[in-house]
Amino acid sequence: MPRYLSLVRVDESAAPAGGPDAELMQRMGELIEEMTKAGVLLDTAGLTPSAEAVRVDWDGEKAAVTDGPFTESKEVIGGYVVMQCKDRTEALEWTQRFLRIHGTEWRIACELREIAEG
Repeated sequence: MPRYLSLVRVDESAAPAGGPDAELMQRMGELIEEMTKAGVLLDTAGLTPSAEAVRVDWDGEKAAVTDGPFTESKEVIGGYVVMQCKDRTEALEWTQRFLRIHGTEWRIACELREIAEG
């Protein structure tokens, strides 16, 4: 079965102060449990804010290191989900369910991509 990566993109400037509340974390836990029981969830995690990140760029000759936050980025990767689904349609259904459990105060998007095998 194919594997899929859902990259969770967050607009940090519009995210609720203090991050997810207890209610969202409960809904998230319930969805994670359901995905685990369904056998589709391989891995998932949230990421620390971009202020704690570092970016390494390669120009073909040398690496340049930039400490976060990255002011040129409106959206940053806030988390990820790795799923093993029967097809893209199933992966898209789980991704949409993930988005729907967030309240109206969240502005997030998921980029869903199949993981290239081999």
